[in-house]
Amino acid sequence: MEVATFGAGCFWCTEAVFKELKGVESVVSGYSGGEIINPSYREVTTGRTGHAEVVEIEFDPATISFPELLEVFWASHDPTTLNQQGADIGTQYRSVIFYHNEKQKQLAETMKQQLNDEKIFNAPIVTEISPWQNFFKAEIDHQSYYQNHPNQGYCQFVIAPKLSKFRKTFQSKLK
Repeated sequence: MEVATFGAGCFWCTEAVFKELKGVESVVSGYSGGEIINPSYREVTTGRTGHAEVVEIEFDPATISFPELLEVFWASHDPTTLNQQGADIGTQYRSVIFYHNEKQKQLAETMKQQLNDEKIFNAPIVTEISPWQNFFKAEIDHQSYYQNHPNQGYCQFVIAPKLSKFRKTFQSKLK
């Protein structure tokens, strides 16, 4: 098993997407990239902790590769907006890849450059690519949020449409 850590805006959306992939064993919502030890959701939402909302993904590289996870990462959010995803604004919602080793770093940087060179997006990708330093699991009510609250407004109007698009695009990779 290997681990990948991605921030793509609100971790509720990101978690919902990656949980559906074959080869993904677990997805945990949390915080990474800041200086405060074991921050709370309330602290992170201020934007003053340095942490981003992220997911840590445990995956089987024999079933799904890190480049395949990157492909889903780039496609499941807007990597061209600095510190913003939709209505979520602040450094805690930044697009970020926290790499766990040099191979992940190289693959992320190469793919980012290729996507920019091919002008896949209408603007340059601003995704931060930084070394993993820490991860703090979010509070229990933030785990499996979409699964536990499918009728909640944010889930209906933000996560459900994102999942629908994701499922159509990545149908062959779904569990």
